[in-house]
Amino acid sequence: MNILVSGSGGREHALVQFLQKNDQIEIIYCAPGNGGTAGEAKCRNVPLSDPLDLADFAAKNNVGLAIAGSEELLVAGIADLFKEKGIAILGPGKKAAMLEGSKCFSKDFMQKYGIRTASYKNFTNFNEADSWLNKCPYPTVVKADGLAAGKGVLICQNREEAKEGLRKLMVDRQFGNAGSSIVIEEYLEGVEASILSFFDGKTILPLLSAKDHKKIGENESGPNTGGMGVVSPNPHVNPEIMKKFKEGILAPTLRGLIEEELTFTGIIFFGLMITDRGVYLLEYNLRMGDPETQAVLSLLDSDLLELIQASVKGTLDTITPRWKEGAACCVVLASGGYPASCTKGYEISGIDKAECSVYIAGARLENEKLLTSGGRVLNVVAIGSTMEEARRTAYSNVERISFKDKVYRRDIGGPVL
Repeated sequence: MNILVSGSGGREHALVQFLQKNDQIEIIYCAPGNGGTAGEAKCRNVPLSDPLDLADFAAKNNVGLAIAGSEELLVAGIADLFKEKGIAILGPGKKAAMLEGSKCFSKDFMQKYGIRTASYKNFTNFNEADSWLNKCPYPTVVKADGLAAGKGVLICQNREEAKEGLRKLMVDRQFGNAGSSIVIEEYLEGVEASILSFFDGKTILPLLSAKDHKKIGENESGPNTGGMGVVSPNPHVNPEIMKKFKEGILAPTLRGLIEEELTFTGIIFFGLMITDRGVYLLEYNLRMGDPETQAVLSLLDSDLLELIQASVKGTLDTITPRWKEGAACCVVLASGGYPASCTKGYEISGIDKAECSVYIAGARLENEKLLTSGGRVLNVVAIGSTMEEARRTAYSNVERISFKDKVYRRDIGGPVL
């Protein structure tokens, strides 16, 4: 079997590593891939990013399964193109992808099917949204409707901050057309949790929980990023929380997907907020999270391809994933200046000295040297019998890796180390 993985981040490098362990797989094409996937034994980087080009390439190269890594490709309809060519793909069609591609669409879906979520209002007009800011309680949350690489959510402490946020999104178009519509949402106080799940059109199978750290600085300070680190399992997700999640969020989501004819084979990633009032759904992602995937799959003791094939074949109800004992901690190493502009092209050293997994997120291979090429550069992932052991191992390995202007949080999974 040949497989195509689309994307160029740490998530894709991790997927290639986990998948190539399976003897059924001959070649994994990664499009466009990065400096990490370039060095994997079964992987071939392919310099393609257009959905049509990818579908044509897959048809010509005997690809039996595709995994859509990025949300942009899903919203562009890559899954529909692959299905037209008879190629199995892990990902929703263009219609269902709007559950991630449009926060207005997803919030309306949640409300329609009684899924517990924060109260909200959608706006397409700046003046109307600005007027609502006189009535809503603070803090409040302002969200760009469209895709903004995980950075389009603004937590505003007062009306002045909220109006400035509206202006950035709707007038200045900081994230382009993603801000043409916005959601103003009730602020929820609590602990965030992520539940990565497989979906086969009739069954949603949740995996281990995770806890993402979105802010650039310690103690959740500074602007949002695509994610600065993850631990799994999430220490706040106990059996009672899982029960509430399954009953109040997973079950009505499944009902809504079936009734709205939004079924597909792929991933449903639930972003949750655990509060004193219960468990709320913040958002859906319809692809594997990054860097959640790196931590969660590190603890998977089952074969990843088996899970994917069960999703494609519609047999998830027969699968019970096996998990390693212990915990995983993923620390993201980023370029100085991230999430704003940052200088790239610095040489990376010390990965060969690491005694845990290191996934390449934003680096290219040039003249046999690994050079920084993105905001988030590396993911250092360690496993331990306890969370404390996992995070201490991760941080000890972080210190062995060097590149100019390296930045990272020192409190992933606990207090500042």
